[in-house]
Amino acid sequence: MGVIRLAVLLVALCAAALSVWMLEAGRAGLSVTPMTVGRTPATVYRLPGNAPAPVVVIAHGFAGSRPLMDSIALTLARAGYIAVSYDLMGHGRNPVPMSGDVTRIEGTTRLLMDELARVSDAALALPGADGRLALVGHSMASDVVVRQAIRDPRVQAVVALSMYSEALTPDQPKNLLAMAGAWEGFLSRQALRALRLSDPAASLGQTVANATGARRALTAPGVEHVGILFSGTMLAETQGWLNTVFTRDTAPPVQRRGGWIALLLVSLAAMAWPLAGALGHWRAAEPPPRVGTRAFLVAVLGPAIATPLLLWPFDTHFLPVLVADYLSLHLALYGLLGLAALGLTGGVSRMSAVVPILAVPVAACAVLVFGGALDRYFASFVPVAGRIPVVCAMVAGAVPFMLADSALTEGGRAALWRVLTVRAAALASLGLAVALDVDRLFFLLMILPVIVVFFLLFGTFGGWVGRATWRPGVAGLALGVFLGWALGLTFPMFAA
Repeated sequence: MGVIRLAVLLVALCAAALSVWMLEAGRAGLSVTPMTVGRTPATVYRLPGNAPAPVVVIAHGFAGSRPLMDSIALTLARAGYIAVSYDLMGHGRNPVPMSGDVTRIEGTTRLLMDELARVSDAALALPGADGRLALVGHSMASDVVVRQAIRDPRVQAVVALSMYSEALTPDQPKNLLAMAGAWEGFLSRQALRALRLSDPAASLGQTVANATGARRALTAPGVEHVGILFSGTMLAETQGWLNTVFTRDTAPPVQRRGGWIALLLVSLAAMAWPLAGALGHWRAAEPPPRVGTRAFLVAVLGPAIATPLLLWPFDTHFLPVLVADYLSLHLALYGLLGLAALGLTGGVSRMSAVVPILAVPVAACAVLVFGGALDRYFASFVPVAGRIPVVCAMVAGAVPFMLADSALTEGGRAALWRVLTVRAAALASLGLAVALDVDRLFFLLMILPVIVVFFLLFGTFGGWVGRATWRPGVAGLALGVFLGWALGLTFPMFAA
């Protein structure tokens, strides 16, 4: 390993170690213990001991899980609250799939409210709980907590993040704080609408009184739908709102974790460059074949257009999960068409036995190292038994997709415009699928950040592996497994 590669490795290791140390420091001095309510997994965050304190139950949004809400839970626990975060049915490590009619309040929403009620009952039964209850919900769960607070008179305060709910009235739920990211135009307007139900002349940033307490609405600067969960403004406002409602004055510094999580993932990705150099002695005898411009455009644009058109007439619901079954087929067909087009022009190098030998440890490294970091600090990355078939189906689709991607980018050696064209065409193809079936719009909005971050971090990682080995198939296989695994854990499980 050269001096520069060694220096990069040492810097990346130090950055990763610092990130982990800072993230773990956020838990120092707190009791963080697991709890199961029926079959719903939950985590209790609190200061040691059983001093009387209000309970705050925290519910994540669609496709989220408990680690995503850690910043809120840790901040409130350090302020003396008993914070309880849980995996909603169909999400994270909850083995019970979502069910019911997702288009009706009396369907899936009612079942989620009932689950929240059970978690609230268990939380209020914890030692030290003083009988007072607040609810915090993000995105999909904002509607759930709003409706449950109206139904349950024990709820004295609600914090609704990135909220949309048709259940709001001028004075229900009581003591409502509504927040959205400044980059969420529609949901920012919904927060203002909630405030103006109580006072038609009110503006964002104001607090108004109503018949059952107060209501406040504001935007968190510089963040969007997920970023709001790591916003210092959101954390301080949430803590301050609950302190006001419950007449408490403990206000320790908020737990700003988003930057450390980002640094950890970037530093882990950076390690791939020096470590990829160790694969050099496995390098192929010659680099992957260059793809002519005409063949390149055919292999990129053809699958992008043909895939959604070919799948459009068919019923693609075959997995117990929302919309992921279509995505697995889309990725698989897209990749196979791309590989076929390249094969006809000689643009695909023959895969040798060395490729899977190298791809297995690279994939294992990605799943264990990156996946372990994600599972601990950002989102659940360990599948429950019922989710394993979904993960396998997503891997089966993502592998040909990433093999085609690696071949088209020539193992990371292609010009930048080609790399950007390949990734843009993949996203545009999903956009065309949405245009043909608008019911897929929400799923595209949900997975778009996952795929963009994947290409930024892990696409770079794959490029380093491809350039070190001159074997595009290594990165294609390894990253296909990782992408399929990540997507298989993103979509909620659903039982018709």
